[in-house]
This record gives sequence, C-alpha cells and structure tokens, in this order.
Amino acid sequence: MMRRWKLLKSAIVCLLLCGVYFVFSLWTRCDVNKKDDNFFRDENRQIDGELHYHNRGAQSFNMVEKMSQEKGPVKYQEIECVINGEYSVQGRREENEVYFPFSFLQKYFEVYGKIEDYDGYERFEWQHSYSKVFPPKEKYSPDGVFMSFEHYNVEVRDRVKCISGMEAVPLSTQWGPQGYFYPIQIAQYGLSHYSKYLRDGKPDVVILEDGEEEDVSDWTVPDRKSQMDIIRDGTLDTNVIEFKTSDSLKSRGIVMSLDEEAGYIFNVQMKFITNGSISVTLETNNGDSMRIHYVQSTTLMMFHGREIFYGLGDRRKKWSRITRDLIIDLQKGLALKYGKSKRNQLKSDFVKLVSVCVRGHGYIDNVTLSSSSHLDQFYDAADWLVRHQDSRGGWPIMVKRRLVPEVLDLPPGWYSAMAQGQAISLLIRAYLMTKDHKYLDAALDATKLYEISSEQGGVLAKFAGVYDWYEEYPTTPSSFVLNGFIFSLIGLYDLTQVAPSDKAEPAERLYNAGIQSLKSMLLLFDTGSGTIYDLRHFTLGMAPNLARWDYHTTHINQLLLLATIESDPIFRTTADRWVGYMKGHRAAHN
Repeated sequence: MMRRWKLLKSAIVCLLLCGVYFVFSLWTRCDVNKKDDNFFRDENRQIDGELHYHNRGAQSFNMVEKMSQEKGPVKYQEIECVINGEYSVQGRREENEVYFPFSFLQKYFEVYGKIEDYDGYERFEWQHSYSKVFPPKEKYSPDGVFMSFEHYNVEVRDRVKCISGMEAVPLSTQWGPQGYFYPIQIAQYGLSHYSKYLRDGKPDVVILEDGEEEDVSDWTVPDRKSQMDIIRDGTLDTNVIEFKTSDSLKSRGIVMSLDEEAGYIFNVQMKFITNGSISVTLETNNGDSMRIHYVQSTTLMMFHGREIFYGLGDRRKKWSRITRDLIIDLQKGLALKYGKSKRNQLKSDFVKLVSVCVRGHGYIDNVTLSSSSHLDQFYDAADWLVRHQDSRGGWPIMVKRRLVPEVLDLPPGWYSAMAQGQAISLLIRAYLMTKDHKYLDAALDATKLYEISSEQGGVLAKFAGVYDWYEEYPTTPSSFVLNGFIFSLIGLYDLTQVAPSDKAEPAERLYNAGIQSLKSMLLLFDTGSGTIYDLRHFTLGMAPNLARWDYHTTHINQLLLLATIESDPIFRTTADRWVGYMKGHRAAHN
C-alpha cells in the first residue's frame, strides 16, 4: 500500500512538472512573438539574449502556426552591422540573410513605409517617395484647372501667418517672422481656389440674414439705446439691415443666436458709418467658447484671453464684402497664442457657430454660411495683384532672400519670374471670367520684367551666354531654378492664348525663346535617380542642390502639362523617366 502511494505521488509530481514546463514554454513563446511583432516599429528597443523567434507577418496567424509546426520556429541571432566603417547598428541574422530595422533604412536611404492592415491581414508598404504625381486629365487650357492646384491648400501652410483682414490674401512668414505679402503665395492662393471652384462647382449656402423677410426678430437688441431696422438701399437696390448700438467690444452688441456647423465660410456685406465690428462665437463639444472679432483697425491680428482679433482697416462709408474661413482664422489665432502643436490639438474641438454679433452704426446684408467660397477668394487674390502692381509691371518682394548665405543674396525689393508667371495665369483667368480689361492689362504689363536682365533688376538670365532663362531668384551669378522657370513659361503661354494678336507678340516671343531653352537644358537637371532644384553647381562650383520629392513631383507635373501643348516628345519621355525614379528605378550603369 505504501509502495503504491509513493508511486502515485511520484506520478503526480511528474505531471505537475510537465504542466509547469508546458505553460512556461507557451508563455515564453507568446512573449517573444509579442516583442518581435513590434521590433521594426520601435527603433530604440533593445533585445536581451542571443536566440529569438519572429513571426514575419506576411501571412495569417494560422498559416504561420502551420509553418512553425512543419519547420519549427524561425531562428534569429543578433548581429552587429558596421555601416561603411563609420558606425554600427544592431541587425538580425537568419542563416545567410541579415535583417535591418526599417527605422534605420528609412533615415539612411530616405525611403518611406508603414504597416497597413486591410483584407484581413497586415502588410508593410514601402515607397521611395512621399509625394504624388497628378497627371493632367485633358489638354491644358488657360480657362481650366491650373496644373494640380485643386489639391493645394495654401492657407493651411504653417508659413502662412494668416489671411489678412485688410487685404484678404495670405501673409507669409517663410523668410521673415514679421510677415509680408509674397506674390507667389498670393497667386497660388487664387489659382488653387479657382481650380477648386471648377472641380467642386457651386457651394451649399445657408442664408442667415438678407433683409428680405422684413423681420429682425432673429436678432437680440441689448437695450433701448440700440436698434435694428430694415431699410431700402438705393446703391444695392435691395433691403438691408441698419444697426445702431455701442461700438465698444465690452458691450453685448446686437446678437443673432445660431446653432450651425463651424466648418463653413462666413460671408457678409457691410458698410460702417462709425467705428464698429462684427464678431462670431465658436463653441466646443464641452461647451467652451472662443470669439473671433473682425474690427476696424490696422492691427493685423491679436490674441487676448479667449478672443482673437483681425483688423479690417477702415470700412466706413462704403459697402465691402467680408469672406472669412472661420476654422482657418481660429487655427491661425491659436497658433499665435499657443504655437503649432497646441493649435493642432485644439482645432478639432470647435464644432459649432453659436452667434454673430454687430457693434457700432452701419448696414449689413447677405449674411451667409457656405461650404466654400472659392470664387470670392480667387477674386481677392486677382484684385490684390491689380492693386499692387508697380510701374515696372511687377510685384516687388519686400523681404531679404538668402538662396546661398553670403553668396547668393537678394535684398528686399527683388522680382521673381515665378511670381510674374503665376500672376499672369491668375489674371488671365480673372479676365476670362469677367471680361474686365483691368486683369488683361495687368497680365500684359507683367511681361516687361522678362526682357530686363537680372543685373538691371529684371528676371532675365542667359545660360552659357546662349539660352534665355527667366529667374525665380534673379541672383548674380544666376541660379537657374527649374520649377520657377517653367511656371514663368506657363504664364506666358496663357497670355499668348488669350490676348489679342497685336498685343500677344511679346509674350509669344518670350515663350518660344524660353521653351527652346528648356528643351536644350532640361536634362542638366536629371541625376539618374532624381532631379536637381537649380544649377548652382554649374554657376558656383558647389555641390548639387538635389530636389526633394515634392519639388521632384512638381517638375513631373509641369512636364506633363507641357506635353499636352508641345509636340516635342522630350517632355513626356523625361516625365515618364522621372516617375520611375519615384519607384526606385535608376539610370543604367556603364
């Protein structure tokens, strides 16, 4: 009996030990697999020990389990990988194959990738480029979409300080924190909204007030001294709202309460008689609010407490349109107060427009919210160009530009062929939309600087003393920037297609000379694996200035546009080769 009890005890102990070993084995295996799944996601993770197991994730979990059962777990060893004799990184070895962390490859080779989960399992998607090509859908036309600008969102760029309340166009901080009007950016703002208008069509509009109901009961008047009435305006030949109340921002003002989505464009026609303002209140999900005041002031913008102020300039005694993207105005105000990271954190919380408030004495009409206001923003940019064109036909850029510090510097007041070209493209579209000759005349005047050398303050340079080149940055010696030159040619082409023949001759001559230069010089910008931004390595004898991928795709988009209007196959064949570079293709070795 005692002997059988001892045997039974021994069997129980063995079973317990086997069970513990089995559970421990499973725990260890799951733990290692869990770590290994994240190996390429965490570049700083250190692995203890020498022998590891890894699920490579290319197939479903069941398939990997089946493979493990048939062949056993894949074994990896850590191995030190010495990079060009300069430093080392930790890799993994499987027999004769070595695996690197993608975080290392990404930085070393400037490639891009991430894990994507779809169709029931994970894939790792690898790209050589982070940018995208937008092939034209039809032959380029001066009244059509401008290249791929329907995808541009100029106002959201960090280098845009805000949309000026006085000028209604972007104010740039790209080369100066004080902010300045950059004609290239303003032209791109107008061209992008024109292109979006063609793509999107007419917007959805919510009318908040137009005076036609002959009822002002939606407005709350704060006291007996304040009043709001409907009158007939002879200038507009329509009913408008007259308001009288205190002009102090500390007063309650005359308020319309709302409950509308905040992602709309706010439009209003106004004429102030005295000092006054119009304000909107935005509300968050949790009930917090932020006010944006549009005031008659020359102050660009200001943030105080939870209130943002934009200066409109003096709007007294004349009707004017105010078009504001409330979310953009909110974002730029928050950036002024908190910086970019906090702004991005806060912006998505604001979801409702809860009130509109007027102060002072004036008139108001056509208060609307719209899903977009592309045409208004397009005309704002075109009208700015007409107002600010100088006697030389250009738009001087009033900020210092340091292309190569202490070598290629441009003092404030320089002109850019890219600005001239994109401005012409915008003005031509404004002329075609309105038939107003002020736009065509401004476009014709903009060609004057193409004929004046860089040394004399124009934008004309010559490569090798032979080929005419219109400089984005007219430095001495010349820099020969590719994308700016092509934009200058597109503007000239637009003018040749629209201007009367007796006035189009200068633009046609300049375009033909420039397109011949481009055909002759284009391959100077081809590295065999990418493109070059400019030719400073020729003119300064320094290292080439390689184009980053977004400039590379701009080059491709420009060539694809030219291929629709020029018969020479060089534009199409070069663009196709440059597209291949984005997929890792390279020129042949010798």
